[in-house]
Amino acid sequence: MLKRLSAREKFEQLIADYEPLLRNAFLESIRDIKSNIQIVRIIERLERNDIAGAIEALYLDPAAFRPLDRAIAQAFEGGGVSTVTNLPTVREPSGAKLIVRFDVRNYRAEAWLRDHSAGLITDIIADQRVGLRNFLTDGLEAGRGPRAVALDIAGRLNRATGVREGGIIGLTSTQTKYVATARGELLSNDPEQLRHYLTRNRRDKRFDATVRKAISTGKAIPVATVDRMTTQQYANRLLLLRGETISRTETMGAFNASQMEAYQQLIDSGAIAESAIQRVWHTAGDGRVRDTHQGMNGQTVGFRTPFQSPNGPLLQYPGDPRAPASEIINCRCRMSINIDFLADID
Repeated sequence: MLKRLSAREKFEQLIADYEPLLRNAFLESIRDIKSNIQIVRIIERLERNDIAGAIEALYLDPAAFRPLDRAIAQAFEGGGVSTVTNLPTVREPSGAKLIVRFDVRNYRAEAWLRDHSAGLITDIIADQRVGLRNFLTDGLEAGRGPRAVALDIAGRLNRATGVREGGIIGLTSTQTKYVATARGELLSNDPEQLRHYLTRNRRDKRFDATVRKAISTGKAIPVATVDRMTTQQYANRLLLLRGETISRTETMGAFNASQMEAYQQLIDSGAIAESAIQRVWHTAGDGRVRDTHQGMNGQTVGFRTPFQSPNGPLLQYPGDPRAPASEIINCRCRMSINIDFLADID
């Protein structure tokens, strides 16, 4: 006999289906940007100390992130369809079963997708520009040549595959700083700084023996090896982390937003009274749950009433993009919606 999935299991299955889609879409966007980079143009601008021009030559524009835009739309529609599919049977006054479908072309749904995707992609690009500007400035001030700095940004071409590997494009400004700091640690030849590098969770541990040898012998690690360890391997691992963070956060946000939209469409149709709806916050129920969200587990509110974090922020649903990043990044909470069909009966 097939096991009947719980609401949590159904939700986790949806997440498992859509998270890879969003992660791969983000990484596809970054690959597209890298594949179209003309290193010569970036070098020319850096030789003139034109940092703004070098950044413009990367063509970090919203069109490059169309794969991510489409993936978010798919997750949003998938969440809405799942919501109406798993609804309890809703009947018309005559007793006939009401046919319910999720309309992703509803003006509200389209507005959410348009505004949310545009805001997300704008933020991704703006943050990258900040990180790139700082990285370029620091690199040139440290005396690194324009070509070396350009390759640190764009990645180095794999002659066998023709694909650029590594580089800091796609990283957050904070991650970009991690790469620069890690590089400084490895080039310092200072035992304390080298030991600190060995504490970095996303480092490539295959090079740990090289670092330990440098500590014990005092012999500096070759620059080419440091480049491979940082702006290639370390940056690659941080980019994967960035993709995972975006996919988890955006999938959860899209699912919960589409769940709200699905019920709003039911309310609009007259099938359900808004006063009959209650929403409940559920955590993942393990040790990784945020302390604030742990305190929200079981919190019950009306359809339009926001949930409140113990820290103060209001969230319309888990993953609400209007909430502070500290409340939504990598959030694994979900929301259930209950209908009291007898609520309006006197």
